[in-house]
Amino acid sequence: METLQIGEMKLTWLNGGVTHLDGGAMFGVVPKPLWSKRYPVNDRNQIELRTDPILVQANGLNILIDSGVGNGKMNDKQKRNFGVTEESNLVADLDTLGIGTNDIDYILMTHLHFDHACGLTKCESDAWVPVFERAEIITTQTEWNEMKNPNIRSKSTYWAENWEAVAPLVRPFEGEKEITEGITMIHTGGHSDGHAIIIIKDGADRLIHMADIMPTHAHANVLWVLAYDDYPMTSIKAKEKWMKTGLENGSWYSFYHDAYYRALKWDVTGKEIIAELKRNR
Repeated sequence: METLQIGEMKLTWLNGGVTHLDGGAMFGVVPKPLWSKRYPVNDRNQIELRTDPILVQANGLNILIDSGVGNGKMNDKQKRNFGVTEESNLVADLDTLGIGTNDIDYILMTHLHFDHACGLTKCESDAWVPVFERAEIITTQTEWNEMKNPNIRSKSTYWAENWEAVAPLVRPFEGEKEITEGITMIHTGGHSDGHAIIIIKDGADRLIHMADIMPTHAHANVLWVLAYDDYPMTSIKAKEKWMKTGLENGSWYSFYHDAYYRALKWDVTGKEIIAELKRNR
């Protein structure tokens, strides 16, 4: 498991499973000859996308960023369609670290699409129950509203089995919310109407987790947004703001979906990588 220190805060990437999605959909209108130079693609035009939660240990708290694809949530057809070749090993990874499911204090849900939210629940005695019994689940009010009442486009990704059992644990917020000193969630919209990013800072050290408005290092160009984005111009606007801010103050950027990098820093131009944490493949 790869780790990164942001001041006194420790980040650890856990195994939440893997999907393989169409590269064209992941890069929207960007021509394949351009994006394929930045991110490997297989002979079916699919790219490997991790769904790996990040454990943040800060101020005596155990905090998860998103929850992976879970286990037993998908039938064979769904696994084929979403290119799922590996389900989550999240709980086992936490156990290796000496952390039980009851030791998680918060789960920061950047949004509630299935590949981020399936790990919130599990099936016991033919009923869905929370995986993390006492964790407060933080998401935007906008995202929570849509999760419960998806529209004709979003109902394929907002699943009842991912929210009904954890509803008493959910703590929605408007605008932005400080989780603990140095960790803040900010509602950006874009990928989904309720999408949020996470800012982590301790002293001079800063990290921005852009979630699915920058799912991999290859999406650093502010115009390279997903065909899956419900509001692509909102994604572009948010990326412009947070890339400018982060590059100017030397922030790390972390990734949930990247199969090659866990986190990295660019120079002020955003073109040269000056520090990196690669995934152990």
